[in-house]
Amino acid sequence: MTRCAWVTDDPIYLAYHDQQWGVPVYDERHLFEMLLLEGAQAGLSWITVLKRREGYRAAYDGFDPEVIAGWDDTRIAVLLEDPRIIRNRLKVEGARKNARAYLEVVREVGSFSTFLWQFVDGKPVRNQWKTIREAPTSTPASDAMSKALKKRGFTFVGSTICYAFMQAVGMVDDHTTDCFRFRTP
Repeated sequence: MTRCAWVTDDPIYLAYHDQQWGVPVYDERHLFEMLLLEGAQAGLSWITVLKRREGYRAAYDGFDPEVIAGWDDTRIAVLLEDPRIIRNRLKVEGARKNARAYLEVVREVGSFSTFLWQFVDGKPVRNQWKTIREAPTSTPASDAMSKALKKRGFTFVGSTICYAFMQAVGMVDDHTTDCFRFRTP
């Protein structure tokens, strides 16, 4: 079975590629989770985060933005000692900041999903790359998403992170044309 070239033979990577990457997600909590995980990945490989995903779910209170927004400095200190996650102070504090910004977006717009999906006009963008090297690392849509998120107080949401997020949650489908998951636009 042919897959996108970035996939290794690691079972976690295979399952992620085969079942999740590029699949449209509208669930508010899952979108929040993926935004935090993509931010945690900054400067690291995605497999590093994927291998810690269950640890993040436990340590980050099931990615409940209400709970995360209420973390105090003591909770942050505990998390910085937790080997199940990437123990980077800026990223952990960023999760709290992002939870607070998420709640504000929901208050303002009514739906985090609707807010995010507006950057692709509410429907997935399906590309037709022959190789993953053809896929960009950012686009005008990810630039706009990044700018809007930053304006609302989010962190670890540069355009490249936003594009990876858009791929992860199916706003953009970048499965290459030789991949068994590729669907014609």
